[in-house]
Amino acid sequence: MKQFPVWALTGLAFGTILGVVGAFGGGYAFLIVLVLGVLGLFIGMVMEGDVEMPAMRTRRQ
Repeated sequence: MKQFPVWALTGLAFGTILGVVGAFGGGYAFLIVLVLGVLGLFIGMVMEGDVEMPAMRTRRQ
């Protein structure tokens, strides 16, 4: 059984929202949505276990 393409559909929805915001909201609204979308994507990846936070920190010796 194939896994449901969650990230592909998320990318499609995000691209559609960015297009609508860019068309009607202007440049600043586009940038705000872009930054918040990337932040939400990162948080979602951390929650699903794709990115491990301890691996991102450098270890001090």
